Amino acid sequence: MGMFNGLNISASGLTAQRLRMDVISSNIANADTTRDKQVNGEWQPYRRKIVEMSPANSSFQSFLNQAVGSSTGSGVKVTKVTEDQTPFNMTYEPNNPDADNNGYVRTPNVDPLKEMVDLMNSQRSYEANVTVMNANKSMLTKALEIGK
Repeated sequence: MGMFNGLNISASGLTAQRLRMDVISSNIANADTTRDKQVNGEWQPYRRKIVEMSPANSSFQSFLNQAVGSSTGSGVKVTKVTEDQTPFNMTYEPNNPDADNNGYVRTPNVDPLKEMVDLMNSQRSYEANVTVMNANKSMLTKALEIGK
């Protein structure tokens, strides 16, 4: 294990959680967007986006180290940002220009309450990574003071 592995692991977590917070913010900002993109000449509402993460190192060597018991981890990486395929919400607004023949408007599949919970979760993970990074930095500083 290298001297800076702990800092690198925390940095990967900070980067991933920051992207997750950005995507959640975008979801909240577009919670009322009924015209996001056109598909076959018809406007589609905004579709909620989800960040998917996985371990940064999933090589054979990392699995071997884990089996032997000498694995320390290598952080996290964002695998992809996908669109949530749950159906759009239907709202009865007959005077809305986006309403169909029955007076229903398709609205985004974004639940602001769910997004706020995800945002709080991501924020707490970010703060935990900052705490770990500061503790690691403090340990490295104390290690350097040993030689004085």
